[in-house]
Amino acid sequence: MNTKIFNKSSEERREMILSENVMKTIFLLTIPVFMMGIVQSLIPISDGLFLNNKAGYVIAGAIGFSQSVINILNAFSQGLSVAASAIIGQLYGKGDIEKTKQASVQILVLSFIIGLLLSPICLILSYIISRGVNEELSTHVFQYLGLYSFVLPFLFMAAIFNSIKNGTGHPEAPFLRMIILLVLKVIFNTIFLSILNLGVIGAVSASFMSYLLIGIWMYYDLFLKKSDMQLSLRNFKFDLEFIKKTMELAIPSVISYILVYIGFFLINKEVVKYGSIALNASTIASNINSIYFVLPTSVGTTVTTMISMNIGNGNSKNAKKIFYYGILFSLLIVFSIIIIFTPLNPYIVDLFQKNPEITTITNKALTIYMYSVIGFGIFTVEQGVFIGLGRTKMPLLTGIMRVWLLRYIFIIFTEKYLGVYSIFWGNLFSNCMAAFIFFFFVLRVKWESAIKDL
Repeated sequence: MNTKIFNKSSEERREMILSENVMKTIFLLTIPVFMMGIVQSLIPISDGLFLNNKAGYVIAGAIGFSQSVINILNAFSQGLSVAASAIIGQLYGKGDIEKTKQASVQILVLSFIIGLLLSPICLILSYIISRGVNEELSTHVFQYLGLYSFVLPFLFMAAIFNSIKNGTGHPEAPFLRMIILLVLKVIFNTIFLSILNLGVIGAVSASFMSYLLIGIWMYYDLFLKKSDMQLSLRNFKFDLEFIKKTMELAIPSVISYILVYIGFFLINKEVVKYGSIALNASTIASNINSIYFVLPTSVGTTVTTMISMNIGNGNSKNAKKIFYYGILFSLLIVFSIIIIFTPLNPYIVDLFQKNPEITTITNKALTIYMYSVIGFGIFTVEQGVFIGLGRTKMPLLTGIMRVWLLRYIFIIFTEKYLGVYSIFWGNLFSNCMAAFIFFFFVLRVKWESAIKDL
């Protein structure tokens, strides 16, 4: 392996993505994203361990439920990051460094402002959502959502930071950010949950302090650190024409993510019907499951970067090759996950809970989740193709179909037969069907940029 990749200049990385062996480049660029995925998945696992062992399963379940609401609001940052990945990747593929930097600053500032504007909405939702759950969970949900409104703007900044770095072929920077965030979360969870026993307030305080410090680090990395991609806020003003173009690209993805997360929220509402034990078991399964799903997602991120640059450079033949190699590499990762983690799942679950009712549900859920990653690994590469081409309306269709048409309806029709396990079987069914269906969509797509006049 070429270990000098991380020392390459931006121009050298660009040339590598555009002209070197496709499989080798996917492998090299995926390594830091892959490693970041492992670290990223350790964050909810770490949080879950602290919450289950220090705050109890009711608070842990309430926070897991609340996270689906946070994700609905955070969909705006994810939609903007999709647009940022497509725009920045294609500009960078053309070799226009100055325009790439200008676009990065515009989207970063826009995203942070939207995060600030959504904070009071999070506060309002804390009251509305908490009234829709049982009394055992209500107070904890209200506290968590209300206080988390202060964290929201930093989530937006982080999403665009990742897009800027990935779009310019520097995936190791988001990886470093994620390592720092994990360390900070462990430190502050220890202080606020283990030592001070602050419960929900402690969980939010740990997140706020971690994201505040990581926000300062991201500002340094983007605006103060000397590099050929150093950004500047000097004489900044919004380019309304560019913002309009960005939002046209972002809005379909924002709607897609919102619909997906509303679907997850409604699915969680189905779990709540079975009580706090089932909710906590589902949350633990989701926390552990995150490591399975984040890893193949890293390949999708790499595919987006490589396709956007190649399309920006007019090399559609290479872009198609990236798609097929991306699926192959994703499946290699997925089957490795199944082989490694299947025997380890019961031992990991025991770290969270010893309650036999909870562990029984969690272990069965993880067995089903494990095989749903096969479909998801293919699906995330297909998504990477559409984003790289700038066809951000397709993720809207895929999101609606995968979560609403294929998953939520499956759960509604089968829960009287499968009970709480219909949620986990729905995951397997929807991921595999979505991968199969959208493979044919990719085969029919025009391999050219859908973004005009960049």
